[in-house]
Parts: sequence; C-alpha cells; structure tokens
Amino acid sequence: MAESQRYEFAQHWFVTCPKGLEFLLADELSAFGAQQVKQTVAGVSCQGDLSLGYRICLESRLGSRVLMPLLDAPVHTAEELYAAVQSIAWIDYLRPSGSLSVDFNGQTAAINNTHFGALKVKDAIVDQLRDLTGQRPSVERQNPELRINVHLAKGRGVIALDMSGESLHRRGYRLKAGAAPIKENLAAAVLLRAGWPAQSEQLECLVDPMCGSGTLLIEAAMMAADIAPGLLRQQFGFSRWIQHDRTLWQSILAEAKARAEAGKAAFRWRLWGSDQDAEVLKRARENAQRAGVAQWIDWQEIPLAQLKNPGASGKGLLITNPPYGERLGDTQHLMFLYRQLGHLLKQEFAGWQAGVLTSNPDLCKVMGLKSHKSYALYNGALESRLFLFDVFAERVQDAETASEVKTPVVLSETVQMLVNRLQKNRKNLSRWLKKSEIECYRLYDADIPEYAVAIDVYADQVIVQEYQAPAHIDQIKAFSRLSDVVLAVSEVLGIPTDEVVLKRRKRQQGTDQYERQDHTENFRTVQEHGCRLQVNLQDYLDTGLFLDHRPVRLKIQQLAQGKEVLNLFCYTASASVHAARGGALSTTSVDMSATYLDWAKRNFQLNQFDLKAHKFIREDCLKWLKRQTAASYDLIFMDPPTFSNSKRMEGVLDVQRDHVELIEDAMRLLRKDGLLIFSNNNRRFKMDYDALAKFEIRDITPSTLDPDFKRNPRIHSCFEIRYRGN
Repeated sequence: MAESQRYEFAQHWFVTCPKGLEFLLADELSAFGAQQVKQTVAGVSCQGDLSLGYRICLESRLGSRVLMPLLDAPVHTAEELYAAVQSIAWIDYLRPSGSLSVDFNGQTAAINNTHFGALKVKDAIVDQLRDLTGQRPSVERQNPELRINVHLAKGRGVIALDMSGESLHRRGYRLKAGAAPIKENLAAAVLLRAGWPAQSEQLECLVDPMCGSGTLLIEAAMMAADIAPGLLRQQFGFSRWIQHDRTLWQSILAEAKARAEAGKAAFRWRLWGSDQDAEVLKRARENAQRAGVAQWIDWQEIPLAQLKNPGASGKGLLITNPPYGERLGDTQHLMFLYRQLGHLLKQEFAGWQAGVLTSNPDLCKVMGLKSHKSYALYNGALESRLFLFDVFAERVQDAETASEVKTPVVLSETVQMLVNRLQKNRKNLSRWLKKSEIECYRLYDADIPEYAVAIDVYADQVIVQEYQAPAHIDQIKAFSRLSDVVLAVSEVLGIPTDEVVLKRRKRQQGTDQYERQDHTENFRTVQEHGCRLQVNLQDYLDTGLFLDHRPVRLKIQQLAQGKEVLNLFCYTASASVHAARGGALSTTSVDMSATYLDWAKRNFQLNQFDLKAHKFIREDCLKWLKRQTAASYDLIFMDPPTFSNSKRMEGVLDVQRDHVELIEDAMRLLRKDGLLIFSNNNRRFKMDYDALAKFEIRDITPSTLDPDFKRNPRIHSCFEIRYRGN
C-alpha cells in the first residue's frame, strides 16, 4: 500500500458525533444507504456517492460534522504537513478569490500547537493558489466558502472538506437555552434509546416534566413528523463549494420537504412539557415555534410536585434530563428532586415507560425504580448515563377505599427519636418565644449525632442546614438521614416537606458567602425587637440575619440612644437597624459586598428611617480602618469572619491571627468614653489579653446567648472593650 492514499471523489465519508452515539449513528447511516460502515471513537466512516453526503447533512439527527477526506498521508513535521496539503489540487475545490477556514486537531512531537498547525495548512493552500493564479483566498472564520478539517493521530494526517459547516446539532431553532442545556443530537439519541419513534405506534403521549428550553420535546416532534433536522438551516459547508451539485441538492431537499409535509398531516401524538421557570418555558415555546412543531406541544408552568398525568388512556413515554451538575445544585438536595420524580412516576404514570439522563447514577438510586437498561452517553465532555424504566404503580389500598382513607405516615424508630427531640426543644422554648415576641429562632443544632443539621425557624418558614459530612460518608446514607430530618420537621411544625428549605454548611472560601446559590428573589420580612428585617432563605449561603447575634443586636439597640454608631463587616446591617431603632444619632455601616449593602438599605427603608443620617460604605474594612484617624464614634460593633481570602481584600484575614490589629485599629476610632463590642464565630477563638493590656476587656459571651443557643455555647465569642479608666 502506498505511503499516501487518495480517495475517489465523494466516495469516502467520516461523520463525527458525541461519544456514546457511534452505534446509533452507524445504524442511521446504514438506513441512508451508506456502505462499508465502520465505527470508531466519536465517529463513523462509510462510503457512498455525493447524494449520501448531502443526505447526511440534511437528515442526520445524530452526527456533528460530515467530512469528506481528500488525503490520508504520513505527517510528523511541519514540512511534511505543508507538503501533504500542497499535494492536493485546491483549484478543484476553492475559487482563488474565495474564503476558507481551517479546523485543526491532534498533534505530533513537532506540531504541538493547533493554531500553528492550522496556520501551516492555510499557508500551503494560499501559497498554491497564489502561485497558480496570482490570486489568494482570504481567511474567514464565521462563514467561509470552504471549511477544511485536518486531524493528526499516530503519525498520520487526514485532510478533509467539512461539508456540514456549522455543527449539525445546531438545527437553527434554539437561539437561547436554559442552564446546562442538552445538545440536540444527544437529545435525539436519548429518544432513540428510549424507543422513540420506533415504538411510537404503541404510545400516544410523551411528557418531559423538567423540560427547560424544550429540546427533548422538539426533537421528539420532529422525529415523529419525519421533519429532517437540517430543513431549518440556511447554509451548509458545501453551499458555496465550487463542485456543489445544486440540482442534486434541490432534489434531495424537495424529497425531505415532501416527507415532512406528509408527516405533519399524519401527526397523532400528544406532547407535554412542564417546568417551574417561566423564562425558560418562554424560550421553549419560541424554540418550538421556530422548529414548526408548536401546535403539537402543550406547556405548563408548574413544579414537579404538581405534575399530573395529562390524561392519556393508553401508554406513554416520560423522558427527562433533570439537573445533575454541581453548578445547578448540591447532590444531597438533588436527591430529593429525583426521589420526588420516582414517586411521581409510580403515582401518576403507572404502565408508562420512562427515561432519565443523568451524570450522577447515585441520584437515580433514590428514585425507588429499577432500570431495565442503561446506556453510557456524553453531554459534551460530561459522561452521562441514560436509565430506562418500566413504571409500575405503588401498592395502594383497595381501590374503593384508597381515595377516601389517608394512610398515616409511619415513622421509623430513629425518625421518632428526632421528632421527640424537636417537640421537647419546642416546648422548652415556647414560653421564652411568647414573652420575647421572637419570630426567628434555632430549634435544633446537631443535638443527636446521627442528625448533624441545624434547624432554624423564620416565622412560617423553616431552613435545614446540613453540616458537611466527611468525604467517606456514603451519599445515599447521608441523604436518607436528611430525608428523616425533613419528615420530622414536617411532622412537628406542620410544614409540607417540599417547603422545607435545605442548605449545606461548609467553610466559606473567597467570595462564597457573597455569591448567589439560587435566584428565587423570595425575600420575606420578619420582626425582631421592634425592627423589621428582610430575610431570604434560598438565594444565598446565609439568610441575611445571624440568629445567634440576636441578644447583641438588642444590647446595641439599648445602648444607642444619642450615639454615633459604627458597624464593621456589617453584612445586611441588622445591627445598624437596631441602633437606629434605639435612637442613634447616626450609623455608619461598612462592608465590601454591594449585594449586602443594597440589602442593608432596604432594611432601613422597611423601618422608615431617613437614610440621610445613615452611611453605607462599600469597602474592605481592613483598608478603610487604616485610613481613618478621627475618634468619631461612641459605639462600635465589629463581627469579622473567621477567615476570608476574598479577591476583594488585600491579603488574607484570619481572625485569630489578626484580631489584635483589628481591635487596635477600631479603638483608634472610638471616643474615650465609648464602647467596642467585638465578636466572631471562631469556635476556638482565644483573646490575646496581654497584647491588648492597655484596654479593659470583658468576655460577655454567656450573656449574648439566648435560650435557643445555650445548647451550643461556642457558637460565637463576644467581648466588651473600653479604654481603661472609663
């Protein structure tokens, strides 16, 4: 066999695809009439005439790019690459005054930079055409007349024309997508693996209960209606190729359009999509409209828990790609979503088939269903798995009584133990809560070792904060315990389980404390000692109100009359609000987060305070303190974080290491008869009394613990600091 091999024009094709789709793509190409079909990693090679290449570009639901190899030759060096490219007669493929783009991948010892490789290929083509005609083509990345693909592997280089142009998964209907969207060709593969549309004659309905921007439903409708995915595209890689056979292309295009019209006329299925995000549903509707399938899809803006079977009398297919990445949610919290999905399937979709695509198989373990098949697929670089289920109904009581008798919840012995503890804590706190008119309090804080959570009540809302478990703890076991907690909270407080807010406590790093965890914008107003304060249980790591500092805030309120008050590391400035309520002449609140300072201003406005007497300064407190010189304040409250390496700060703050300097800088701003209240939540904090001997320091921590935190006396440390002799 010769060292280099030329392929007969348009006889050899290579179609790329996401990993895991090769088998399906091979079947698809065979159905198109391809010969000598062979699978490899992330692609399939085959042989056929030009009409096959056109048909793949127009009709493949699984392919990404359609490549027509021109040359396969040994390539080790840049010189060999240049020579191989120049051995091709480019005048047969590209006008001398045309435009080109080069996609280059792979490497050798001498060619280890893709940009360099692409530049070498471009130079070889441009030099050849310029020497031959005196003209040179231009480089155009977005819309070239000819796209060239070069792949280096194992000392050989394959030079090919890219007939698809833009990746085939971009059908043209999806201009916007939701978070972590599924690619269109992967969506098609998921549907094919689930039996759609091959078994669609046995089904009358398809449902996606977490549809996002609607990709699975739109692909399903196009498949059932026999709408070629390329019909929406305006251009392909071959569109301006000089050997493009327009007559052949138009005949293939006309045939596909005719089949689509026939498929639309015969369409009989019902498709349903739901999501709780109104914005992504709007995108889904727009995408379906552009795809020409909007008339067959019904959309509902509802959460998963409220989904009902759309009323199909026969069998159907529920197919979905729920959230599963760390970017979209913590694994423990997502397990509740997957468990809810499993319950929904058994309650509402008995007799149906179901498919769930996830990159975390552990999530599917909590669904309570056993899959009969699973397939490895890739969503980009993310390895995923498609689980297929035959759904059977949950065992229920006799049909005549099932709708009338509500089965009581049977609590396990361990859950009952937790229920008993919550009831005991609630009873012990009840008199104090009533007397103090407290709306927000801690009900439980890891009282039982097996249930390492904190449970906080905010008026009619509850948040369960799970302390981060060691890495060796089994996720399923941890989830089971968290489920027990939610069940116990619901039993004791009468709150539906799906309304219990879950969070995971972990050490804060960088800007973690300030970054959004969600976007519910669910702000609620609570009251504390005459102050109205905003809280948000979902969107941030913290809620906007540190419950353990409640007595400190009251103390500030009681001391503030006629004083000028400084609040450092102010967070949402709840302590400043208390100072204003106590009659402070002015307050100054300093924090480096614009988000929390805006929140602080809203807190002041809620209490109808005149903002002219109150300052809000966005700056690193350490830098701000260093610049101040005048003793301008009568009362200073400083509650720094235990540790912070935020990019907004210069250096790293460690409260144990840095507290002496912090206190000295703050005391410089305190009038001689003033008071500094210094606190932090480092549970191992030790005050350096010797280094601060010039000040009078009194540990007041015990008096700053209300009954709901006395079970955990190390929740924070708090000190009063004055100048000696005052």
